[in-house]
Amino acid sequence: MFLNPERVSMPDIDSDFCYERRQEVIDYVVEKYGVSNVSQIITFGTMAPRACIRDVGRAMSYSYSEVDRIAKMIPAVIGISIEKALEMNPELGNAYKTEDRVKALIDVSKDLEGLPRHSSTHAAGVVIASKPLVEYVPLQRNDESIIAQFDMGTLEELGLLKMDFLGLRTLTVMSDSVKMIKENRNVDIDLDKIDYDDKEVYKMISEGKTAGVFQLESAGMVSFMKELKPDCLEDIIAGISLYRPGPMAEIPRYVDCKRNPEKVKYETPELEEILDVTYGVMVYQEQVMQIVMKLAGYSMGRSDLVRRAMSKKKHKVMEEERKNFIHGIVNENGDVEVVGCLRNGISEEIGNKIFDSMMDFASYAFNKSHAAAYAVVGYQTAYLMHYYPVETIAAMLNSIIGTSEKVAHYINFAESLGVEVQPPNINESYAKFTVKGEKIKFGMAAIRNVGTNVIDSVVIARNKKGRFESLIDFINKIELSSINKRAVESLIKSGAFDEYQVFRSKLLAVYEKLMDSVSNEKKRNIDGQISLFSFAEESIKTPEIIYPNIKEFSKKNLLAMEKEMTGLYLSGHPLDEYGSSLKMQTSTNISEIYKAHELLKESFDEQLQEDTIHDDERVILGGIISEVNQKVTRNNTMMAFIKLEDLTDTIEVIVFPRTLDKVREVLKLDSLVVIKGRVSIKEDEIPKLICETIEPLEKINTSKIYLKVETLPEAKKLIKTLKTMPAEYRGDTTVFIFTAIDKKSYRMVREIWVNLETDVTTYLRELVGENNLKIVD
Repeated sequence: MFLNPERVSMPDIDSDFCYERRQEVIDYVVEKYGVSNVSQIITFGTMAPRACIRDVGRAMSYSYSEVDRIAKMIPAVIGISIEKALEMNPELGNAYKTEDRVKALIDVSKDLEGLPRHSSTHAAGVVIASKPLVEYVPLQRNDESIIAQFDMGTLEELGLLKMDFLGLRTLTVMSDSVKMIKENRNVDIDLDKIDYDDKEVYKMISEGKTAGVFQLESAGMVSFMKELKPDCLEDIIAGISLYRPGPMAEIPRYVDCKRNPEKVKYETPELEEILDVTYGVMVYQEQVMQIVMKLAGYSMGRSDLVRRAMSKKKHKVMEEERKNFIHGIVNENGDVEVVGCLRNGISEEIGNKIFDSMMDFASYAFNKSHAAAYAVVGYQTAYLMHYYPVETIAAMLNSIIGTSEKVAHYINFAESLGVEVQPPNINESYAKFTVKGEKIKFGMAAIRNVGTNVIDSVVIARNKKGRFESLIDFINKIELSSINKRAVESLIKSGAFDEYQVFRSKLLAVYEKLMDSVSNEKKRNIDGQISLFSFAEESIKTPEIIYPNIKEFSKKNLLAMEKEMTGLYLSGHPLDEYGSSLKMQTSTNISEIYKAHELLKESFDEQLQEDTIHDDERVILGGIISEVNQKVTRNNTMMAFIKLEDLTDTIEVIVFPRTLDKVREVLKLDSLVVIKGRVSIKEDEIPKLICETIEPLEKINTSKIYLKVETLPEAKKLIKTLKTMPAEYRGDTTVFIFTAIDKKSYRMVREIWVNLETDVTTYLRELVGENNLKIVD
């Protein structure tokens, strides 16, 4: 419907491609239409309020501190203006009124705000013309590309065709997954020919298991899919379209009518053939166009004008169209151009009601073609994730291989599915993450100081000369000119040589001498000391390895090395032994805070927000301190910014001076801690924790003791007695009371936990009876 012959303006044409091959598409277009007929598009960065004040202050020779003070008073709100900032921040408003220099700075900044500051190349836009572009627009050369010097809006006004060629990471992931499936399982997958009615895939989506699934993995969408329980592609298309401001209000009705088709009602019978696929709910822009055409006799071209006016909230135009929709249009010659609802037997009341519904909905609506394309990609990624999770996760890891925090997130996700990501191995790893059987092998490109040249040399030597049997064998076989000591050190620290079952401490103690020895031997041979009839490799004497008699590094230090080299803990985690302790001493985990932030950005989903963590809420987090930065404040006191990492994610913690003085002893790198504080969850900021207290994380006894009673009144009486038990019986073993009447276990408060190293069991058996006490390790 968007390419109808009566359309008065060109549609937006967005095409997504594998991001690694996007340039191929641009090259193809240039080749097909001619280099003079195709160009990329300029875009202008404008003077935003904070940057504008800083630039103007610099031009007016204000000091940095003076300008910085004013710039920081502008609230960090998307789309804010200086005028709005003066209203929002009383401190800024007061400075403007009372300080002449501030007033002068802001007045000039207001005049310049919004003006172009710099130019760059639009990330996706390409313009294509039937004649050389120089006949339409000014051009410039930018490196190797030709750029149109008019922005997108101006190009559209000139009637030129603009297309967006977008690089989509998900398409690259899908392509890589299919290749790995072929390599690992010898199975050919054609994603265009998979079964789009696979019940198992829809079951997975309905259960909310959509991590890594395109368009369906956000917290809000997971909740919606669990409620919707899609059983066909049409449901996913509708779901993607509905989960937006405006249409979201219709989600309860959509879900209810899907479950109970008898509840579907139409204002007029003509709507049924348009809205039956969406259970009587308006979901797509195309439906708006179909409604005005079917009920009021609009032409295709005019229906598109209505859609555009609604989507851009042109109220004047819409009020005029309301009259046309109800009463129709008769031209000067008495010819009917638009029939209108009344002539089609639809009452004015019903017509207005339908038009109101379209007005409420259309400004946020998706077009179905867009939603359908997204839904197909979403289903395809769900299919791959369901049937081939190992290859799909490996492909995801490769797509973000340079970002350690994202890699950590997907490794945690893999482990949650039971997929093992193995540490790097000098004999099995390649540059990227690879799949072997049902396991993922860590990619060497993710190791610090190990570049492409090093990895290529490792793989070439391995392929030509066979497996590396030891560290010295590796040094002998590798081309030493392509690898330096720093790279070998990084490989050792990351665990790439662990298969030799030699302590990393010993490998690190000898690798430099071994490299020097082999290098010198090779140089001597090159200098002519090899016999004319002997082979070079046979003539190189392999130095004997004498490892020092030293202990291995502690587990903590080994993990720290892995973290240093890869940004991740590979062979374990410092918190592995503290899982139960974390659950008992904390109120939430870090990933829940990020989930709350994600839901805040989806601010139209109020119910989900109600059930999650809120801004300024007190929480207790536990984990390891992975970074500490101390800074001097303007008052010449110290404050700290630390990174806290738990088993789910990492968060920044701000420790203000007053708190820092109290917690300095605990605030050390790699310390295991419990932090109480308030979360800062703002829509346009990364979540943070404002620290109130920090204490060491204690390892808690995970044993449990169960005391059985028959009824709830007996349980209450027992609790009262336990509160008075002798102090020496109190400890760190959790106490549960099991009530036979409702077959439930109730966890007791910490003050009545017990110490099993005392004779507390004798005391407890006297209270509940010999056979009503059970200890579980």
